[in-house]
Formats: sequence, C-alpha cells, structure tokens
Amino acid sequence: MPNLELTAAERDMLRDILKNYLSDFRMEISQTDTPDYRAQLKDQEAMLNKIIDKLGKAM
Repeated sequence: MPNLELTAAERDMLRDILKNYLSDFRMEISQTDTPDYRAQLKDQEAMLNKIIDKLGKAM
C-alpha cells in the first residue's frame, strides 16, 4: 500500500476540509429517503470519520 507524506500544514488543511465536508454530508444523509442509498452514505460517513481520526493521530 503506497504511503502519502504530507507536511503538518497539508495534513491540517486536509483534515479541516474533510470535517467541513462531513458536516454537509450528514445533512445529505438526513434528507435521503432511499434506505439503500442512506446505508451507502452511512458507510461513507464511517470511512470519512476513520480518515479524519487517522489524520488527527498523525500529528
């Protein structure tokens, strides 16, 4: 698996962008009526949270 090396500033910016996106993403989940699509979005939300956590621990 390839590694991605980021400077502290790049990592912080990426984490902030993902947090902002996650906020908007949660609104989309709440407005979704299709159960299968909602489940797919929930899985993506979980993955985003994992990535954000990993970026936070990389400090």
